[in-house]
Amino acid sequence: MDKPLSSNTSLSGQGTAPMIDPFGRAVTYLRVSVTDRCDFRCVYCMAENMTFLPKREVLTLEELDRLCSAFIGKGVKKLRLTGGEPLVRKNIMSLIRNLSRHLETGALEELTVTTNGSQLSKLSSELYDCGIRRLNVSLDTLDADRFKAITRWGELDKVMEGIQTATDAGLKIKINMVALKGVNEHEIIPMMEWAHAHGHDMTLIETMPLGEIDGDRTDQYLPLSLVRSRIGEQFSMEDIPYKTGGPARYVEVKETGGRLGFITPMTHNFCESCNRVRITCTGQLYMCLGQDDMADLRAPLRASEGNDLLNAAIDEAIGRKPKGHDFVIDRRTRQPAVSRHMSVTGG
Repeated sequence: MDKPLSSNTSLSGQGTAPMIDPFGRAVTYLRVSVTDRCDFRCVYCMAENMTFLPKREVLTLEELDRLCSAFIGKGVKKLRLTGGEPLVRKNIMSLIRNLSRHLETGALEELTVTTNGSQLSKLSSELYDCGIRRLNVSLDTLDADRFKAITRWGELDKVMEGIQTATDAGLKIKINMVALKGVNEHEIIPMMEWAHAHGHDMTLIETMPLGEIDGDRTDQYLPLSLVRSRIGEQFSMEDIPYKTGGPARYVEVKETGGRLGFITPMTHNFCESCNRVRITCTGQLYMCLGQDDMADLRAPLRASEGNDLLNAAIDEAIGRKPKGHDFVIDRRTRQPAVSRHMSVTGG
C-alpha cells in the first residue's frame, strides 16, 4: 500500500550521460503513467468492463519518484504525469510534492499533469503550490449528454467546475479534444471558440489504434487534415513555431487570438523530432507510443537500492529507440496497432 513519501527521497542518478537515441535525438521529455485506473471509461480509450492491473505489479510512489529522478539525472527537463487518471491515485500529491524538488534545483524545467478534470476542484491549489503551472485537460464535448456517452461515467459539470477552479488557482489550461467522426466533429469549432474565449489553448488529436475497445475505430477516425480544411473555411490560421515539448503543431487563429494545436499520428506523423519516452505504471519503458518494443525497468529498480542497474537498463533501451511508429487505421487492419490500452502507457 502506498504511503506518503518522505521529503528526503533523493536518489537521482545525477551526473550520468545524457540520453541520445540512434538518430541523434536528445530524450528530454518523460511521460509517466502513475496508474492504469480511471474514474471515466472513454469509448476510444477503454472497454467499459476493464480489468485493471494487480497492485503488486504497479510501481509504488517511492519507486515512481526514484525512477523519475533517475531520468531527470540523465537530462529529462520536462516531466508529465499521466494515467489512467493520475489524480485518482492514492496519495498522488505526495509524489508530486516530492518531484517538485527538482523544479527548485533547476534540474527540471517543467512538471505537468494530463487529467480528465474530475479532481481539479479539490487539488488545483495544491498542484499550483507544488510548482505546476500548466495542465492538459482531456475534454471532447461541451454537451452534457454527449459527455456522458463518450466518458460513460463522467459528469461534465464536475469537470467544468474543476477547470474554473484550476484557472482561478493560476494554472494555465490546455484543452485536449479527440476528434471523433460522427460523434463530436460538429463541436470542434464551438469548442475552439469556447476555449479561446476563456484563455485556454486547445489541441485536436486523431484517435489512435491502441488496445481493444468495444467499437470499431474505423468508424471513429477523423483525419485532422480534413478538420483543418473545414476550420480554414471560417477562420484565418497562421502556422507558428510555438512548442510545449510535445508533438502538437500549432497555429494562431486570427479571429479568436488563441492557439490551436494538431496532433496527427495518422495523417502526418511527428516522429522526426521525437524527444519523448513513456513509462507505464508497471515500470515498462516504451521508446515509442506506436511500437511494442519496451524495456522492463521495474526489475532493475527492485533488484538494487542503487541506480547502476537502472541506469544501464535505461541506456540500453534508449539505444534502440526507433525512428518512428507505424499506425494504421483502415477496414483491412482489424487489430489495433498496439495491444495495450492508452491508459496503460499514459496519454
